[in-house]
Amino acid sequence: MTKIWNEAGFVSDDPWVIESDEVEAGQNEKPILPLASFLERAEAGESGLGVLIAPADNVRALQPHLDKIALVALSFPAFNDGRGFSHASLLRTQLGFDGEIRAVGDVLIDQIPLMLRCGISSFAVTNPVAIRRLGEGRLPGIDLHYQPTARDAANPGSYSWRRVSGSVA
Repeated sequence: MTKIWNEAGFVSDDPWVIESDEVEAGQNEKPILPLASFLERAEAGESGLGVLIAPADNVRALQPHLDKIALVALSFPAFNDGRGFSHASLLRTQLGFDGEIRAVGDVLIDQIPLMLRCGISSFAVTNPVAIRRLGEGRLPGIDLHYQPTARDAANPGSYSWRRVSGSVA
């Protein structure tokens, strides 16, 4: 079972469907297309589409079509594949994408705070522990940060390398 979560909580009526050879978006659903299919349809003038970025995809290929994208889904096929973090950061900081970025695949509870800092705004969660902890409002926190990211820290003094009053924070 997949549940969509964002910082406001679980989403009950998400219309997005990742299309594949076996799955096609229905009447009241919106397609999330693989990069090649998205580029083909975007160049034909379609807009309001979702695009699925695989770890090896070149996210910069989206740059001329950012105004046609309603959602970017970043694939995390395994918990130890961090290329989606880089894709999210590039989309937010260098390409200026301000729409929804969703993590799909192997999304674990411990990674969600880091994903939020990189600019990911929603999560397709299948892990039962993650679903339970998110439902309980038990999102792990990060007290100290080593570097700034696409999303500003709530407490700018939380960067461990910044000096505060002559001492290390």
